[in-house]
Amino acid sequence: MSDYGHDLVFGSFVTPSGGNPDRTVGVAVLAEQVGLDLVTFQDHPYQPAFLDTWTLLSFVAARTSRVRVAANVTNLPLRPPAVLARSVASLDLLSGGRVSLGLGAGAFWDAIEAMGGRRLTPGQGVRALEEAIEIIRQLWDAEARGGVRIDGEFYRVMGAKRGPAPAHAVPIWLGAYKPRMLQLTGRRADGWLPSLSYLQPGDLAKGNAIIDEAAQQAGRSPQDVRRLLNIAGQFSAVGRGALNGPAAQWVQELTELALGEGVSAFILASDDPDDLRRFAGEVAPAVRELVAAERDRGAAPEREPASERTPAPEPEPVAAPPVRPSRATVTGGAFAVVPTPDDGVRRSDQQVWDESARPTAPVPDPNRTYTPHEQATGAHLVQIHDGLRAELAQIHDLIEQVAAGEIDAGAARSHINTMTMRQNRWTLGVYCESYCRIVTTHHTIEDQSLFPRLRARDPRLGPVVDRLEQEHHVIHDVLEGVDQALVAYVGSPDGLAELRAAVDLLTDALLSHLSYEERELVEPLARLGIG
Repeated sequence: MSDYGHDLVFGSFVTPSGGNPDRTVGVAVLAEQVGLDLVTFQDHPYQPAFLDTWTLLSFVAARTSRVRVAANVTNLPLRPPAVLARSVASLDLLSGGRVSLGLGAGAFWDAIEAMGGRRLTPGQGVRALEEAIEIIRQLWDAEARGGVRIDGEFYRVMGAKRGPAPAHAVPIWLGAYKPRMLQLTGRRADGWLPSLSYLQPGDLAKGNAIIDEAAQQAGRSPQDVRRLLNIAGQFSAVGRGALNGPAAQWVQELTELALGEGVSAFILASDDPDDLRRFAGEVAPAVRELVAAERDRGAAPEREPASERTPAPEPEPVAAPPVRPSRATVTGGAFAVVPTPDDGVRRSDQQVWDESARPTAPVPDPNRTYTPHEQATGAHLVQIHDGLRAELAQIHDLIEQVAAGEIDAGAARSHINTMTMRQNRWTLGVYCESYCRIVTTHHTIEDQSLFPRLRARDPRLGPVVDRLEQEHHVIHDVLEGVDQALVAYVGSPDGLAELRAAVDLLTDALLSHLSYEERELVEPLARLGIG
């Protein structure tokens, strides 16, 4: 089987550095802001330069509201399984069901022994891990009668009371490379989580085959085991190797891994905020789209050696429509980037804010000149906004298709949920590759975001930035209103008028906001050299 049919997940693998704890947490919070699904941390309790992983996971879970968290992977020899089971269940309950459990048999045995752990051989490590999985799952089974009693070779639990049960069915993912660990993954685990850098060509296919066979022998389906993959790479203008090139190259390679090797979760090892923004904003949506299209066609390729596999067609770059020269010609001299005007047309009788109360930026110096490089930032902002305007037109078209009976409301909702403006739950999308991220007032990495830099370099922009942030929250709520109207329409086809009203309100708010942001920011971005 080359595609196990799981939904695609995109996550981050953040270094739990103790040198700058605020930055470590900030990078994790950013993962949620840009729309990633998962944040993970390595677990090496013997490493004094690292924060304790389970303490860090708890702190990050408290600072976020949507993203899932996991150790990648938990160091079992230093985490007694009965205690670990309760730690996981507790955090899952506290976070609203956002915890996954990555487990490893152990490595770096000298350091483990130095911390009081027991040195195990590879075979012993696998047997100990299987015992641990049994203990963890039994302790989570709070409805079963009696205490947990396991007198194992490595762990003894003599009547421990069950519970608490996690908030959801916590998946157990194993970091596995060797045959015995892969067989255990097929028999007992919910996911396989290796790192691509540790694999040789063909290892994914070999590992999948071992897992599939072990699963079937245990009376399970190979599809019961999600295939996850830690990846690392570099975004660059030209291709220099695997996962080293432009976003379009990443899209092609990850799509091939999804359809050809069954990988459905890609976890990027990077602490660079720009990498996370590009991964979430450019790579993830395009991979989802291409994989969904292949699945719809039922044409996912059968697994074959990579050397014999036909390369996937080069995907279209994930970008907004080209900048229209009449509005954003980037030439030296006078400022030439023209903000999109607000035509004043309003579709809805409802108003979500008072437009007359919007602050304005300082009046530009009419004698100042600007280089093409300085003007490029504002031009790109207009370009990305054009992409959001195009998506808004698609929403209107989808609603008309629903009204005409060409598609159902559920399909329309699915389309809207995959659009850029819905990829990031707190924002309208990743506006720019590296410089223009919409921030929320309580989730901000101050030294990496656009608005704090604007405030710092020109305090006179503070009122404008504050207003823009407030409007981002309002638009988020309006988008949720469209989603709720679609849900209601599924159950009551008489609700078409309410659905159109919700989309009209979104149109008024979004177009007005985008014009206001361009009007106030394109010149300061150039003047302040933010790019």
